[in-house]
Amino acid sequence: MKIAFIGDIVGKPGRLMLKRHLKRLQQEHFIDFTIANYENASHGFGLTEKNCIELLGYGIDLMTGGNHSFDKKEILSMFEIYPIIRPINYPKETAGEGLYRTTLLGHEMAIINLMGHYTMPMVDNPFTMIVEEVKKLKAQNIKHIIIDIHAEATSEKNALRQMLKEDVSAIIGTHTHVATDDLQVVNGCCYVSDVGLTGCRDGVIGMDDTIPMKRFLTSLSGHYDIKEDCKTLLQMIVFELNDDGRCVGAEKIKIYDDKPKIVTQAWMDT
Repeated sequence: MKIAFIGDIVGKPGRLMLKRHLKRLQQEHFIDFTIANYENASHGFGLTEKNCIELLGYGIDLMTGGNHSFDKKEILSMFEIYPIIRPINYPKETAGEGLYRTTLLGHEMAIINLMGHYTMPMVDNPFTMIVEEVKKLKAQNIKHIIIDIHAEATSEKNALRQMLKEDVSAIIGTHTHVATDDLQVVNGCCYVSDVGLTGCRDGVIGMDDTIPMKRFLTSLSGHYDIKEDCKTLLQMIVFELNDDGRCVGAEKIKIYDDKPKIVTQAWMDT
């Protein structure tokens, strides 16, 4: 089976890139299931129901969240209706679920949304929680396990790779919006520290650069906004899993505006 993972979709420019390119990419790369991170999809902060329906219509099968999952309060009722999840290590009383299970090509598959600690909201320990969750899934003979680790620190993501590389199919990093050049398949596990954003590429992490530059120069913040007229970028990881849930190949796809796609193969650490 082939899985596609799209990192943080940032606002309307990111949504439009998926409208233009996603279904064609799914056909060209024989993708069976597409996951995307929604937490910045609605003008940079959270997800509205309108944009949720829009993104699902472009061909996304499941959406994961992060520290901005609850910025749009309407999401509280959306978890029961749409295939969206939030980090599993939010308190159990929080609306939504952090684990999504489905059957794909005859195999049961689990997707887990996990959030790191550094600079993030107060949540349960991601490492102790995920180790126990993976143990439970493997005890049920579920071999196809994919984790979106939504975290600021690459050290947290790297530690997770070392802890779980023998036990899960893929560990895909999101949150920073800045892509890392470390896509690899190690011990049958696909890993990248951060997929990078899909949206504007000529500002600061998908946002208009006016307020970020003001903040760095003066220490005064303001309302972050997204330019509708900007240079855009789509970034996606595609990885292939065998019947045992081990990754046998992966590649990074990038599209700048409407130019031809750029495909980079993962480093295979066998």
